[in-house]
Amino acid sequence: MVLRHALVIAAILAALAAPAAAGAKFLSVIEDLPLMPGLVEDTASAMSFDGPTGRIVEAYAAGGVDAGAIATFYSETLPQLGWRAGAAGEYGRDGEVLRIDIGPAEAAGNGAGVRFTLRPQGR
Repeated sequence: MVLRHALVIAAILAALAAPAAAGAKFLSVIEDLPLMPGLVEDTASAMSFDGPTGRIVEAYAAGGVDAGAIATFYSETLPQLGWRAGAAGEYGRDGEVLRIDIGPAEAAGNGAGVRFTLRPQGR
């Protein structure tokens, strides 16, 4: 009887959590790097290369989001995913360095653009 109740509770919790997980978006070329709500990835400009020393990846996203909000989102989110803050705009994890450069969106209009660059540490 206790096991049955535990299974029912677990099923309810899983159903409640599913919509939140379904709404989360990640970069196409860095599968575990979340895309901030309000940003849209430019998949045509994405580049990924796996070499003997590690992977080198570049991705770009833009949207009608304030640059400060983008910086805050990633500074709060990345440590939860195991990334350690380093030099300004850089994070390290598992022998890799992620650099986040935020500036004006490349396309005309308001908002900001973000370039994500992932490379092996020491390169």
